[in-house]
Amino acid sequence: MKKLSILLVAFVCAFSVVFTACGKKKDDNKIRLSEVTHSIFYAPLYVAINNGYFAEEGLEIELTNAGGSDTVMSSLISGSADIGLMGPESVVYVRNNGMTNAPIIFAQLTACDGSFMVGRTDEGDNFTWEGLRGKHIIGGRKGGMPAMTLQYILEQHGLKPGAELGENVDTILDTSIAFNLTASSFVAGTGDYCTMFDPVASQCEIDGTGYIVSALGDEVSDIPYTCFTATSSYLKNNGDKLDKFMRALKKGYNYLINATDAQIIACLKPSFSTTSDELILASVKNYIRIGAYASSFVLKESSWNNMLDIIDNAGELTNRVAWNDAVNNSYAMKVA
Repeated sequence: MKKLSILLVAFVCAFSVVFTACGKKKDDNKIRLSEVTHSIFYAPLYVAINNGYFAEEGLEIELTNAGGSDTVMSSLISGSADIGLMGPESVVYVRNNGMTNAPIIFAQLTACDGSFMVGRTDEGDNFTWEGLRGKHIIGGRKGGMPAMTLQYILEQHGLKPGAELGENVDTILDTSIAFNLTASSFVAGTGDYCTMFDPVASQCEIDGTGYIVSALGDEVSDIPYTCFTATSSYLKNNGDKLDKFMRALKKGYNYLINATDAQIIACLKPSFSTTSDELILASVKNYIRIGAYASSFVLKESSWNNMLDIIDNAGELTNRVAWNDAVNNSYAMKVA
């Protein structure tokens, strides 16, 4: 259903492109950026905004939280957003459904799965994937990268996941719970384990309602988990602006990776004012440790193929979309 909704919204919005182009001239210094959700997983972007690196390049970032990949995609195609930050699988899905002029990925921001396996007890160094045999895991929505990556990892460890235990199912992979309700369902008593992103995973540890036992990014790395995307016409007509965007983003990454604890909190607090300093720091350190923030914004063909393998393994891939059709690395390479 998610893939279908992305396609339908995309085609409907395509008809509005002509009318959008006839509107008033856009602010040459402004970039309207639509993010799939607001997460510390995307910290280098917020550092670049809060530390003034975009402003130094003469850019104004108008950031909106779309609350889903389908909304980001429709915003790009309709012209209500210039750049979208979302999972690259969305580009695969719309292309697999016949949209040949789909938006193009021009940089990756995160380079591995950013979710953590949370259990009900503090297992320390005793956690094993084999120990998940017979267990109930809340894994996110069907067709989403968290669930597909988890399925791939389980199968790599010799476990066959499914909706209920049986002769050919070793572990329950529960994809029936909406993504924004998975953590609360786990805390309420559903399942033995649950995959969560930070700061939610770290908050569970602080509250004593769950314990991080493993990071999925340690198991499967070198996949383009979240990327910046734009229409081919925007890329063609805004080269100078995109060069500035990439320079500012690189400054944000470099600052974050080398920042002290106090600096990490200070540069992210404006974007996460209701999140405690303790949680901000714990989340960033978790993500730095697993290499979640991409040190290079260049999306390699091998990384793209790793992602396609995961989608294909989950049975969600119709055709393997060619890397050079979906990715333009010319801007990212300038700050590599």
